[in-house]
Amino acid sequence: MKASKKPEYGNESISSLKGADRVRKRPGVIFGSDGLEGCQHAVFEILSNSIDEAREGHGDLIIVTLYEDKSIEVEDFGRGCPVDYNPVEQRYNWELVFCELYAGGKYKNDEGESYEYSLGLNGLGSCATQYSSEYMDVTVWRDGNKYSLHFEKGENIGGLKIEPTDRKKTGSLIRWRPDLEVFTDIDIPESYFLDVLKKQAVVNKGVTFRFRSQKNGKFEIYEFKYENGIIDYVAELAGDDALTAPVFIESERRGRDREDKPEYKVKLSAAFCFSNRFAAIEYYHNSSWLEYGGSPEKAAKSAFVSAIDAYLKKNNKYQKNESRISFSDIQDCLILVTNCFSTQTSYENQTKKAITNKFIQDAMTDFFKSKLEIYFIENRAEAEKIAEQVLRNKRSRETAEKTRLNIKKKLSGGVDIANRVQKFVDCRTKDIDKRELYIVEGDSALGACKQSRNAEFQGIMPVRGKILNCLKADYSKIFKSEIITDLVKVLGCGVEVQHKQKEISSFDLGSLRWSKIIICTDADVDGFQIRTLILTMLYRLAPTLISEGLVYIAESPLFEIECRGKTYFAYSDREKAEIISSLGGAKHTISRSKGLGENEPEMMWLTTMNPETRRLIKVMPQDAKRTAEVFELLLGDNLAGRKEHIAENGYKYLDLADIS
Repeated sequence: MKASKKPEYGNESISSLKGADRVRKRPGVIFGSDGLEGCQHAVFEILSNSIDEAREGHGDLIIVTLYEDKSIEVEDFGRGCPVDYNPVEQRYNWELVFCELYAGGKYKNDEGESYEYSLGLNGLGSCATQYSSEYMDVTVWRDGNKYSLHFEKGENIGGLKIEPTDRKKTGSLIRWRPDLEVFTDIDIPESYFLDVLKKQAVVNKGVTFRFRSQKNGKFEIYEFKYENGIIDYVAELAGDDALTAPVFIESERRGRDREDKPEYKVKLSAAFCFSNRFAAIEYYHNSSWLEYGGSPEKAAKSAFVSAIDAYLKKNNKYQKNESRISFSDIQDCLILVTNCFSTQTSYENQTKKAITNKFIQDAMTDFFKSKLEIYFIENRAEAEKIAEQVLRNKRSRETAEKTRLNIKKKLSGGVDIANRVQKFVDCRTKDIDKRELYIVEGDSALGACKQSRNAEFQGIMPVRGKILNCLKADYSKIFKSEIITDLVKVLGCGVEVQHKQKEISSFDLGSLRWSKIIICTDADVDGFQIRTLILTMLYRLAPTLISEGLVYIAESPLFEIECRGKTYFAYSDREKAEIISSLGGAKHTISRSKGLGENEPEMMWLTTMNPETRRLIKVMPQDAKRTAEVFELLLGDNLAGRKEHIAENGYKYLDLADIS
């Protein structure tokens, strides 16, 4: 059968998505995900429009309903979304709002039009949510009329219906069902709505957020309202036994992100207190919770450290030569909620989880510094409590870190291991995080590695001859092997098996003296066998070293290729072929790479020991397990299994056998 010809990539290959397909085929671009998180963000897009109305003073109640069929409804009592004919655009507003990406009423918010501070800035949310819905029904009350729209899978059905109404109140009601053809999951949990609506109540003071959850045909109702906004929330988090009383601060600034950028306005507010029982920090901008912070987080960290550090220095709170506090010391006792608004906002993306405005960061930093300085002056007793608690946190952290490092750096009994283990060569540093142990084969490799290593952080442990097969031997025999016991002593962490050797301790990862254990053997049959024996020993006696990713294999080059005064190293036949091909036919010589003991120190450093140029293979638990299984097959007691394996696979290795 003739294979079909693959179409060519030409001028006709380029296409564009149109209409609803711009969202339906790529929902992750708008919503950040095509899964449940993206579906949830679509809810927030519709909710944002209602919140913007309430913040502008139009309506103080927003009702969100989750129906049993997974459809969602958002109702507000604002001015009602304009949907009638727009003479400027010469189109109906409902087309612009619900069928046109990047169309909305919030592009001129810095010019004092409909919205000053807005959650929805990009003109994407209503349209994108409509496009991604199985259906959407829109009802708007304004101008004495009731307007109705119906959409199915991104297409309007029936146009705009208008009927007079005597309803005095205005507002919008939108009900839709997310489409499983767009999102992989539309089963939004009740907890999402409860969390989001509570957060929005916190940062939109005086607005009631009512959530209705339909179960078995009946509705469970929850309400959230914070009359005074974030300061009520901070007081709720702090409880009755905080170190300091909640404080509310606010200010307003104007500025620009760059000299050639337009000026815009920022409204800054925050509430905070200190506690030795509870800590929490939340950042909001234009009432959107900034999960990843961005500019406000950077500002808070910088300002709080600067202000509290200045107070500690001014009042001689630091001990002599004591290090400066860090934000983690403050964070452990700080309850902080920021709630800021700006007429221009740069979000990291449409999902609004972080903002990046430079001016907002600078304005917030200065805002916090100046307000905290005044707070410390006016509230001396509270300042003293804060200072004491932050220093207590700092000193506790430093003590814990010191204890951890001392445990990690502890050497068994304080004895110099280099004097107890024959031919082991230690490195100079005692910093465990930098120390590397090279396990090499034989005295010649020891000499080569010793000359080429970095003596500051690289130690060498030679393995003399063939190590004992730890899979076959019992523990009494294993611990009679001087090679094995010496290696265990050098590692320092003990073993994970039962034994009666006084010199060998029980396993303690914190006593390991090395950050990396590197097995370094020749790239030949003997070298592979020694490597396997060492791996098997570690796998049986201290498997945690492998599971923690601390064991590596130093890959030695197989070939050295000389061309035009340069040396190239190939670690496989494929790499050799690629290097030769890259030389473009230039004259070259190929030789098998020398054994470790024969290499010049410079060559050894370059290929095997220099962290910048060497190749290390991390040994994974499955690698060690498979190695042990194969090793057991080849060197264990299963004679029948070994015979069968050789019969099936031996032909692959005939070229390695010396049959001359």
